[in-house]
Amino acid sequence: MRVRVEVNGSTETVERVWEGESLLYLLRERLGLPGSKNACEQGECGSCTVYLDGTPVCSCLVAAGQAHGRAVWTVEGLAAGERLDPVQRAFVEAGAVQCGFCTPGLIVQAHDLIDRVPEPSDAEIREALAGNLCRCTGYEKILDAVRLAARRKGGR
Repeated sequence: MRVRVEVNGSTETVERVWEGESLLYLLRERLGLPGSKNACEQGECGSCTVYLDGTPVCSCLVAAGQAHGRAVWTVEGLAAGERLDPVQRAFVEAGAVQCGFCTPGLIVQAHDLIDRVPEPSDAEIREALAGNLCRCTGYEKILDAVRLAARRKGGR
């Protein structure tokens, strides 16, 4: 099957997509976008989170064919060239990046939260990130990063 999808603002056409192929596989292996990580393949860890038509989804659970004619934004697409998005920059500056496996999904999820709730409470941050698992930290640096990004994006 042929899949045409807008990825990070650019229209891509991928040939010979097999029926069971995931959007995650299409992004990583076919389009060379390794940011989203393949960890659990069951939608439990959040490391593969991307935007699909503006909504965060676990790309391991979305069939590539379901993305046909739709818009996908990955963690790579949040940056403007070499200039990191405020959420990406905050993760680096707050020391929230450990091994980096969970980071892309956490960044996409935090980005979505801050777009919806410019000044999220700690409870709102924890709830928004509840589907993203990190095995390296106690999450405090991640929470610090989201707080920092919210302050910066809100102009405070």
